[in-house]
Amino acid sequence: MGLSRINFSGCRVLAYCIMCNHLHILLEVPPMPEGGLSDEELLKRLRAIYSDSEVAEVEKRLAEVRKAIAEGQAGEGLAREVHERFTYRMHDLGHYMKTLLGRFSKWFNTTHQRTGTLWEGRFKSVLVEEGVAARAMAAYIDLNPVRAGMVTDPADYRWSSYGEAMGGGAKGTGAKARAGLVRAFGAHLGWSADARHWAGRVSKEYRMLLLADGQEKTREVQDAEGKTVEKVVRNGISPAVAEKEMKRLIGCSDLPLSQVVRYRIRYFTDGAVLGSRGFVDEIFKACRERFGGRRKDGARGLRGAGAPAKGVLWSARDLQVGV
Repeated sequence: MGLSRINFSGCRVLAYCIMCNHLHILLEVPPMPEGGLSDEELLKRLRAIYSDSEVAEVEKRLAEVRKAIAEGQAGEGLAREVHERFTYRMHDLGHYMKTLLGRFSKWFNTTHQRTGTLWEGRFKSVLVEEGVAARAMAAYIDLNPVRAGMVTDPADYRWSSYGEAMGGGAKGTGAKARAGLVRAFGAHLGWSADARHWAGRVSKEYRMLLLADGQEKTREVQDAEGKTVEKVVRNGISPAVAEKEMKRLIGCSDLPLSQVVRYRIRYFTDGAVLGSRGFVDEIFKACRERFGGRRKDGARGLRGAGAPAKGVLWSARDLQVGV
């Protein structure tokens, strides 16, 4: 998923799924570090997407500027100008997606010997809160091929974060995908994107959240006395255990989140903001000018297929019934 682009921009992919005619990404866009980037960090990021000769030119220019500043012949503003030639594209969702989609289009057109635009329109984005909303969004993304009927187990779909985490990526490790899912699952707890936490903290609980063919399966058989009994034909996570674990993980006994994420719900793609009521209202206040004058608050309860999450997850948009 464009590792070089991630290293350059400072943005991090937490979950993704590439489908036949669209893709989904859960992207963390952290703010620019306070005080900006050092010259060393800037050059390191440039090396992710620029040639050695291009980076060498920038390094030479920065050395000249720093020397002029040290000799009192220039101010810090000159160094900032050099940085801003590149940093305006960092830590920014719009620039990240523009470059990612543009590069994908170039690769696709070259591979299939075609020309012209590839994407139907501008990408959609939803601002997602850490915690329950981020976990739900990651699972919703990884379950795309299951909802489409392409696989019964998301682990079998290689073009997704969960498929990569379980089967390994191009290098056979899946470490980047695991690190992203660890971050999506525990950012609100202060967890960093560290793949080492996957086995001990996340893999089993995320599997329970997905619940895609991970459940225990039984069938009726005849015992030695001719009685019909239930026999486990595949070990897995029983629905009762999974539901108990989800209640513990989410901290809410009334939210069957594992059921919600298995349906197509427009709030996950068109809801604008997704999270707790306080989070959505806070974003509403910060972006008040984008909403109509009659509107008093931001949070809207989920309806339709998202109704089971009502009271725990809220959206900034009141979508029509049947969503």
